[in-house]
Amino acid sequence: MAEDKYNLKNPAVKRILQEVKEMQSNPSDDFMSLPLEENIFEWQFAMRGPRDSEFEGGIYHGRIQLPAEYPFKPPSFMLLTPNGRFETQTKICLSISNHHPEHWQPSWSVRTALVALIAFMPTNPNGALGSLEYTKDERRVLAIKSRETAPRYGTPERQKLMDEIHEYMLSKAPPVPLATSSPAPEEQNTNREDEVQENPENPSGKAAEERGPNPSVADTTTEERRELALDADPVQAPIEPPSVRPSEHRILHTPQQTIPRQADDRIFTWAAVGLTIAILALLLKKFMKANGHGAVFMDES
Repeated sequence: MAEDKYNLKNPAVKRILQEVKEMQSNPSDDFMSLPLEENIFEWQFAMRGPRDSEFEGGIYHGRIQLPAEYPFKPPSFMLLTPNGRFETQTKICLSISNHHPEHWQPSWSVRTALVALIAFMPTNPNGALGSLEYTKDERRVLAIKSRETAPRYGTPERQKLMDEIHEYMLSKAPPVPLATSSPAPEEQNTNREDEVQENPENPSGKAAEERGPNPSVADTTTEERRELALDADPVQAPIEPPSVRPSEHRILHTPQQTIPRQADDRIFTWAAVGLTIAILALLLKKFMKANGHGAVFMDES
C-alpha cells in the first residue's frame, strides 16, 4: 500500500496505516482485515466462527467503516455472510460499535473490535438491533455453506479483496464438526428390546448357541455308553459300595464306644466302695480302742 498518496498529517490516516502494518506483520488465524486501496477508511474483513459453538468452522465476511474522527469515535460493523446471529448488510448494535459511542475507547483498534465481535457471536441476542435468533442446527448449516465462497458485494475491487481474504481464512479454518453423535445408552437398550420383541418365537437366540450343547443330551449319551459297557463285560464292571453319610458312621460306632466306658465306670465304683469300707473299719477300730474295748477285742481274737 502506497503511503505517499495519503495525508500522513491526518491523525486518523496515521493511525489507520499503523494498524494496517500491525495486521500484516502479526496475522491471526481467527480473522483477517484490510482496507481498500481507494479508501482506507473502509475495511473488508473475514472471521471464523468461535470454537465449541454452532458457528465453528464457518467463515463470515463483513465490512468496517471507520469515521473521520477515528480513533476517537467508534467504527460501524455489518456482516455480509448469512450466519443466523446478525442480519446481513445491517449495522450491528454492539458496545464496540457506533451505536454506543459512550463505551468506545481510543486505545481500541480494528483488531480489538474483531476479537470482541467473535466473542459476541454465540451470545444471546436479547432482541438487540440487527440480531437474529436462529436455531443451532440452522446456524450450523449456514456455517457449512459459508465456506463455499465469499459473498458478492460492492465493486470489483472490494470483491477481489474479499476473495483473497476468503482463501486465506479457508486455509486456517478447521472443518465444521459433524452434528451426528453416537446414540445414548438408553437408546441402545431400547433398540435391543425392540429386536427381542421382533423375534418372539426364538427369545433365546444367539444366547442359546453361546451356551453350547444341552447338558442333558450329553448325560444321556454317557449313560447309554455305560449300559453298553455293562452288557458287554459284566464281570469287569466295578461294584461300588453304598455310600454312607457321616451321620451313619457315628450311629454305627456309638455302641462300640459305650461298652468299654461302662466297664471302666463299674471298676471305679467298686474300688470306691472298697476304699470307703476300709476307711470305716479303721475309724471303728480307733473308736473302740479309745473307749477301752480294744484289749478285749485283741484277747478274743
